[in-house]
Amino acid sequence: MEAIGTILMIFVALGAGAAVGYFVHRAIQTNRLGDVEELIVSKRKEGEEKAERLVRDAELKAKELVLQSKQEIEKEADKRKEELSGFEKILFQKEEKINKKTDYLDQREQDIRASERKLEEVRQELENKKQKLQETIDEQLRVLQQVAGMSVEEAKNQLLNSLINEAKHDAAKKVKQIEDEAREIAETKAKNIIALAIQRYSGDYVTERTVSVVALPNDDMKGRIIGREGRNIRALQAATGIDCIIDDTPEAVVLSGFDPIRRETARMALERLIEDGRIHPARIEEIVKKCELELEEKIKDFGQQAAFDLGIHGLNQEIVKLLGRLRYRTSYGQNVWSHSLEVGFIAGVIAAELGLSVRQARRAGLLHDIGKAVTHEVEGSHALIGANLARKYGESPKIVQAIAAHHEEEEPTLLGVIIQAADALSGARPGARREIMESYVQRLAELENIAQGFDGVEKSFAIQAGREVRVMAQSEKISDEDATVLANDIAKKIESEMTYPGQIKVVVIRETRAVGIAS
Repeated sequence: MEAIGTILMIFVALGAGAAVGYFVHRAIQTNRLGDVEELIVSKRKEGEEKAERLVRDAELKAKELVLQSKQEIEKEADKRKEELSGFEKILFQKEEKINKKTDYLDQREQDIRASERKLEEVRQELENKKQKLQETIDEQLRVLQQVAGMSVEEAKNQLLNSLINEAKHDAAKKVKQIEDEAREIAETKAKNIIALAIQRYSGDYVTERTVSVVALPNDDMKGRIIGREGRNIRALQAATGIDCIIDDTPEAVVLSGFDPIRRETARMALERLIEDGRIHPARIEEIVKKCELELEEKIKDFGQQAAFDLGIHGLNQEIVKLLGRLRYRTSYGQNVWSHSLEVGFIAGVIAAELGLSVRQARRAGLLHDIGKAVTHEVEGSHALIGANLARKYGESPKIVQAIAAHHEEEEPTLLGVIIQAADALSGARPGARREIMESYVQRLAELENIAQGFDGVEKSFAIQAGREVRVMAQSEKISDEDATVLANDIAKKIESEMTYPGQIKVVVIRETRAVGIAS
């Protein structure tokens, strides 16, 4: 600071000297020496005063600059301190996290070491047990050889001979089965010849009970339905459980199956596919699902129609659905839905003649065979099954008792007697009924249940009038080798648990499917 002041004073003095020199030169020229001296003194004082003022101003400005610089430096220092404090806090938090992770990793390392020690102990224990087991096996082999009086090699030979004898027995059994099958085919052909005489009587019955015919626009459509290497027809049969028969019949496909609801679903789906023209496995599955939903709605509509025709109100929706299912069931060749409507009308007329409640008689008559909607799923008499369903879904005790007693499983009341009479009148009219099918349907349902009981089975369908069980296996659980074992196991269980004429073929189908989506 002092150096700056000295420099300023020197510049001021130089300026003052120059000014004095100028005025002296001027005064000399004008020959006014006295005035010059006075002027010099005056200018000197003036210059000194001005120099002092400049020095003071410079000192003040310098102090102001120093103070301003100091304040800026202090602000910058405070800002840096705040930033350093923030960095320090972040570093502290990170250090805490690192410490926690370190502690966790240390704990995990200790746990892993403890687990390794336990695994080593278990491994050692298993080795000891394995060694003891091997010693026990060796000892048992020695004892067995002593008791049997033969060596291991002799035992192997004996076992091999036993297996050979068993294989021979199985082969003989297979030969007998082939002979029986040939005999059965011959008998079937003979029966077909006899059946020609009663075609007019039995044709409609068979079609109604087990077969549906789908008309085709042309015979070329058969190839599209079958698909490449039969994949389309397999997909349809797998999705519906109905056997699709494509033969030489012109412009027609036959759908065969014991379950009329499945058969109707297959018929609707096939007609929809023919109309749409896009026939491939994915489309088949999609259409079958849609048809199943549509059929559910149609079944509900049939149930509502039956209730409306008889003027019955307040039925539980589950009862309505079961009534609709009767539209696709038959008993002695008679449609159960139509039969139930007939019994309801007849029971109402009888009740009116006797002065009883027409509404209750019609309700009991309509619901008397409701159990037949589930007889292929539930064991027991359809009358008792129907009574339990009616009780479950809120029907009155009088209606429940009339349903249970209409085949005299229980002591009938007056309403029950009316239902018995109406049921007999509906079934006794000419042409109303033919042979019973309940045992046949139950046998097919039992076949499906046996196959469904095995692990890894996704779906099972009884087809070909119970001569074949088609099993859809889960590819992730059942391998190709396991499929053969599964087929044999199902066949053995059917042999041990069921009584049936002829043979039943078990076909296990395992399919691996890959799906790609382009977007």
